[in-house]
Amino acid sequence: MSKRLYLGEDRKVAGVCGGVARYLDIDPTIIRILWLAAFLFYGSGLLAYLICWIVIPKHPTAF
Repeated sequence: MSKRLYLGEDRKVAGVCGGVARYLDIDPTIIRILWLAAFLFYGSGLLAYLICWIVIPKHPTAF
């Protein structure tokens, strides 16, 4: 059974962090902290988040 990456249903903004956390099977808070650190320290976090928001599909069971 293969794992698929979808936007998370437990979304704070767009569901990207929740989807990545579900795919990696870790707590979404860890992903959110890492994404915030990438944004603050490297400046690439916002661009990466927006790209993921556009590219990652919604879950098929989501409305």
